[in-house]
Amino acid sequence: MAPGPGEAWAAWNLDPLVIGGLLALLWAVRHRPTGPAAVGVLAVAFVSPLCAISVALFSARVVHHVLLVAVAAPLLAAAWPGRARGAAVPFLISTALLWGWHLPAAYDLALSDMAVYWLMQATLLGSATWFWRAVLGARGGVDAVLWSLAGLMQMGALGALLTLAPGPLYAAHGLAPLAWGLTPLADQQLGGLIMWVPAMLPYALMIALCARNSWRRSVA
Repeated sequence: MAPGPGEAWAAWNLDPLVIGGLLALLWAVRHRPTGPAAVGVLAVAFVSPLCAISVALFSARVVHHVLLVAVAAPLLAAAWPGRARGAAVPFLISTALLWGWHLPAAYDLALSDMAVYWLMQATLLGSATWFWRAVLGARGGVDAVLWSLAGLMQMGALGALLTLAPGPLYAAHGLAPLAWGLTPLADQQLGGLIMWVPAMLPYALMIALCARNSWRRSVA
């Protein structure tokens, strides 16, 4: 059930399976420089009150998804780097999953069925990590810059569509935002803006890092 403003900030998720999974992941990546940070981001997403608030507000759900695909995923990818095998397929699959899960029917189903909910989380995180591993595997070359730019553009395009939609799209957030002083449409527009601008920053940072590395190699 969607929590109200008065109770949401105390709604920590202490599910033993979630805690156990995060601890197991922390153990697996404890010696990787970015591993603990990735687990920390996942803890914010799944243990902190953000998890409960994202049931009420679409804008909070967007923050939740952005933490998965644009923060935790590149940190995990850096902890488990892969070889350069091309980013086209990972990009297409991760983009299709991100956009597909934001279709109203799929999104509302995920928030009404626990198994589908966790399928959504796992596929978003897994596919995004796959994409970022491919980008990092390019080791800062032109391909890394171009695919990071492609990721930035698709994230911004989805955010723009959500922001400019003429009406609310998600039945799961048809009433709960009212308790937070937002109409469902305003909540959706806020979520779209978050995806449109702040969510693009990790991609922009990756572009800057890859461009810098490529420039350093060219002048070495």
